[in-house]
This record gives sequence, C-alpha cells and structure tokens, in this order.
Amino acid sequence: MAKTELILLSLLVVLTVSATVVNGYGTMVGGKTEIKDVKSNKEVQGLGRFSVEEYNRSQGRLRSNGGGRRGMLVFSQVVEAQKQVVSGIKYYLKIEAMQNGLTRTFESVVVVKPWLKSKQLLNFSPSTQ
Repeated sequence: MAKTELILLSLLVVLTVSATVVNGYGTMVGGKTEIKDVKSNKEVQGLGRFSVEEYNRSQGRLRSNGGGRRGMLVFSQVVEAQKQVVSGIKYYLKIEAMQNGLTRTFESVVVVKPWLKSKQLLNFSPSTQ
C-alpha cells in the first residue's frame, strides 16, 4: 500500500511540476516574452516589413511600374515586439508605417516556421493604443 501511495505521490509531483515549468526567464512555457532591442533586431524589423508588404498585397496596393497607389503603407519600423512559442514562433509586432504622409501605428501577428521556411501574416490592424 505504501509503495502505491509513493508512486501516486511521485506522479502527482511530476504532473504539478510539469504544469508549472518555467523557462530561464521566469515566464511560463508557451507564454509571450518581450523581445529586447527591437529597433536593432534585423529579424524583427524584417518581419515588420513583411507584414506591411503582405497587408498592401492583400489590399491590392502593390506598386506597379514604379508607382504607388493611394493609401499604400510604407514600412518605417517595429517599435515593440513579443514572441510566443507555438508550432513555430508567433510574433506580436507593433509597427510604425507611413500612409498618405502620416505616421500610423499598426499591430501585426506573424507565425514563422523555420523548418518549413514559411512566414504567415495572421492579423494586421490599426493599433488600439
């Protein structure tokens, strides 16, 4: 009986610990983590540029014959970013872009799957903050 209780207690401890495991930065596994030095991070800036290009493409605002269409966004910079490990890496970006001469802020969500060499824009919208 004592052996069964010990096994059950061990199993309970393992399950409890695995459910609350934290990474080296003190955040929950699978939770969002802030990306530091965003403005100098080439990968994050590239994902911001990708987000704006994909948004323009989805809106039919691609440059044709060297000209641009009215309302097209022009990427400026990513100002804030977070990432989350999912089946790939999900990036939450706050992006500054120019539209009709005005600087506007947008929020973007991009999933990157490096092993498939894929990037997908999941959401792009004006910032609420």
